[in-house]
Amino acid sequence: MSLLIELEKVLEKSPNYYDAENKLMKNKVQEDALNLNPVLIGNLLKNEITKNAFFLEVDGVWVFDKIQFSWTLSNKQFLPSSYTRYKNRIGLIDSNENFITSRSDVVLSFPYKDCYLQGGQTKDDEKRKEVFYNEKLNSQEIDYLLAPKVITNYREYGIKEGQEIDNFIIKGNNLVVLHSLLPRFEGKVKLIFIDPPYNTDNDTFGYNDSFNHSTWLVFMKNRLEAAKKLLTKDGSIYISIDYNEVHYLKVLMDEIFPNGFKREIIWRIGWLSGYKTIENNYIRNHDTILFYTMNPSDYTFNKIYNTLEDYQDRFNDVQKREIVNKLLENGVSDKVKAKELVDYLSNVGLPEKYPLEDTWNSSIYDKLNSIAVVSFSGEKVSKMLGSNEFKGQKSEQLLKRIILASSNEGDIVLDFFLGTGTTTAVAQKLNRKYIGIEQMEYFDTVTVERMKKVINGEENTGITKEVNWQGGGSFATFELKKLNQNYLDKVLASSEEDIDEIYKIVISSPYTNYKVSVKDLFESKKEFDELTLDEKKRILIEILDKNMLYVNLSEIDDINMEVTEEEKKLTKQFYEVK
Repeated sequence: MSLLIELEKVLEKSPNYYDAENKLMKNKVQEDALNLNPVLIGNLLKNEITKNAFFLEVDGVWVFDKIQFSWTLSNKQFLPSSYTRYKNRIGLIDSNENFITSRSDVVLSFPYKDCYLQGGQTKDDEKRKEVFYNEKLNSQEIDYLLAPKVITNYREYGIKEGQEIDNFIIKGNNLVVLHSLLPRFEGKVKLIFIDPPYNTDNDTFGYNDSFNHSTWLVFMKNRLEAAKKLLTKDGSIYISIDYNEVHYLKVLMDEIFPNGFKREIIWRIGWLSGYKTIENNYIRNHDTILFYTMNPSDYTFNKIYNTLEDYQDRFNDVQKREIVNKLLENGVSDKVKAKELVDYLSNVGLPEKYPLEDTWNSSIYDKLNSIAVVSFSGEKVSKMLGSNEFKGQKSEQLLKRIILASSNEGDIVLDFFLGTGTTTAVAQKLNRKYIGIEQMEYFDTVTVERMKKVINGEENTGITKEVNWQGGGSFATFELKKLNQNYLDKVLASSEEDIDEIYKIVISSPYTNYKVSVKDLFESKKEFDELTLDEKKRILIEILDKNMLYVNLSEIDDINMEVTEEEKKLTKQFYEVK
């Protein structure tokens, strides 16, 4: 039951709150709440749900939160799940929630900030309308959504007899998986790197609505708050992003990781060529990487230096030949001495080492291809696996730089937007433990296949030769056991030919949204038939209870969940419970 339903039950105990047409007189309820009417307060206290929502225990005394109660009561229908007090403005607010232009104590305010976005996209071209679960009104639903889940389809790769698996690549919704990792990995992850969707018109962020920035920020806030709990006290997080959201994200990160900001790294991403140079503007040629730590003064950091072998050559081969010829023309006795002079000139005046700056690929001591974009590195998974092109694949050199700087051998590295698997591939080659999370449909054909090649020593791209990687190591994959997700998958894959059958399956499911009347659905079948296929799919998706997409660990022995003995065994092993 939601808070809304329980609140209605409590108010129904007082007939004087309803007029002759049986409509709730909110003003009267509001007045009694402000005056601490003992009958109203007593009824609210007797109900455990309203008690937990509107009261705070202080030294054994329950104190009524008049502001929270008034806010809940005064909004239309108390508040639908998708509603939030931050209805139509985005900007900086002070601690009293007043919008301001500048103050010293500011946080980012945006629509739906007090909500959760489940985010179940599995295809790049999939655009979805998602439910926003309000933290107060849907607290029980959110608790269910985020509870640890049963695992299934467990597979091991590269494992040797007697060896324990330390590395996991998990298929599933990253919000739910992050919370499922907490029982075992809370406070144990040394480094997080993520390359989330940038929220541009042509990227893979499929939850756009009229509050485009807000939707993206809710999506990120939910996941970052969970990820923070996984970090060690001296841990770090790096986020690769571009100009579309970096400034909003920076303020959000300041709120989640207070005093944790270390650097804004500017990464020059390539050479200027083609259509980019035609634009009548300064040519954009960089992404941003935000670097934050859990502890502002005590965090793991191995300072990186560029050395002579890393620097950009002063002269290319053609120039060297020209200089050699000019030296021979001007009295240098032979070609060997001329070449020695050119080598000397190539390095004279350069420092033996130079500390890495926060501008990457744009310093005279950090040559452009040191961490170049994939299109120049020859390590595309499309070439490695014969798959489709993946826009935005990061290079192994980029991840090598970050992993070496902010972790040591044996530390756990986490990437919960794993994509093609660059982070886990580099972590494996640098002797780190790792956890990767990916929910897109290419999980098995690309992400896992790449990692199999890494541990089998069957690829020679990226940093393989540089670190003399010969293969080795092991990892396990698994998924979260689906409940309503099974129905959701059927809806998304349905066609006009089978949508009627899917309709019958969905409305007969025991896990429909509590707000939906199955009786009304049966009676409105004719109206359903007149909808387009996309509209039919949207309706069926709304019918399903989205916080019950997977089977909770607490329900592992419920026969209705059909958890096999093998799934029970593997789940308990993963959570390290008896």
